[in-house]
Amino acid sequence: MSSDQLSPLVADLHLLTVLAATRSFTETARRLGMSKASASMRVSELERAAGVSLVRRTTRSVSLTEAGQQLVNEMQPAFNRISESYTAVRDLVGAPRGLIRVTAPVALGRQHLMPLVASFLKIYPDIHIELELTDRFVTLANEGFDLAIRHTQAPPETHVAWVLCETRAVLLASPEYLARRGTPSHPAELASHNCLQYLRGNQAQTWSFILQPGRKPAKSAKSAGTAAAATADAPVGVGISGSLKANNSEVLREALLAGVGIGLLPDFSVPPGTTQGPNPQLVRVLPNWEVDGFFGQRIYAIRPWSNQVPKSVQYLIEHLRQHMTKGFALAV
Repeated sequence: MSSDQLSPLVADLHLLTVLAATRSFTETARRLGMSKASASMRVSELERAAGVSLVRRTTRSVSLTEAGQQLVNEMQPAFNRISESYTAVRDLVGAPRGLIRVTAPVALGRQHLMPLVASFLKIYPDIHIELELTDRFVTLANEGFDLAIRHTQAPPETHVAWVLCETRAVLLASPEYLARRGTPSHPAELASHNCLQYLRGNQAQTWSFILQPGRKPAKSAKSAGTAAAATADAPVGVGISGSLKANNSEVLREALLAGVGIGLLPDFSVPPGTTQGPNPQLVRVLPNWEVDGFFGQRIYAIRPWSNQVPKSVQYLIEHLRQHMTKGFALAV
């Protein structure tokens, strides 16, 4: 095929690569700024030009045929290089500009990230940001995000990650709940408490704790079998259950404030002053123990690996690093 014949098809070929990532005509159309009907029609025209079916369409899903997948596999690297080259040239001139699509946890985004995004946009008015707040782990490349702000133990090896700050999970309850149900002195005692759970599919919930160096575990009838084994480097795990599961830390926080039970929260989800003063709304449970894992110990800016990081994304990451480096200190 000559270049004159190929040129009208380039935009449709790019559309096919986006469809391969999103597996959705609706999302593809949104990302490319067109109607769903137009996106579907252009793929059909591409199939007629190629003389072979490229896409399988059902009422519930979209997938590529073998021919369609082969075409995408061979074209995707070229489109990636084009995008990177164009971004590099555009970044040579003037102030950074363009659209950055960012995803972040709800509580982190509402309480901490949004003020920083606002101050960033005042500095760089030619940059536009789409911020999607969700506690669901998204696939960045498939859903078209440039950056994810996440707390995790280890970022994916296929991505580039910048550390923004340290974070930790804390075990909290209201004074009213502890007065009613008693205060645990050892992790094993949590098995008899109403533990509010962060929802992760159908995964069984186990909380794990590590005794802080220099601290001695409290002894009780329920902890007698495990207290002796507890050391600074030996996690103690306990299976927990409770009356509420939610996939959002702000929902769990409101239940804790209402005295429903005991729960784990990331520190950024605890508003300043909640755990302070003579009459705190929440108090730390098992203060001699640190939560082992669960929410992750660092907050990262994560991006799919590429040869070229747009200047606008670089500036946003640096802005976040500059203002988040101190983390979220809690007086608990």
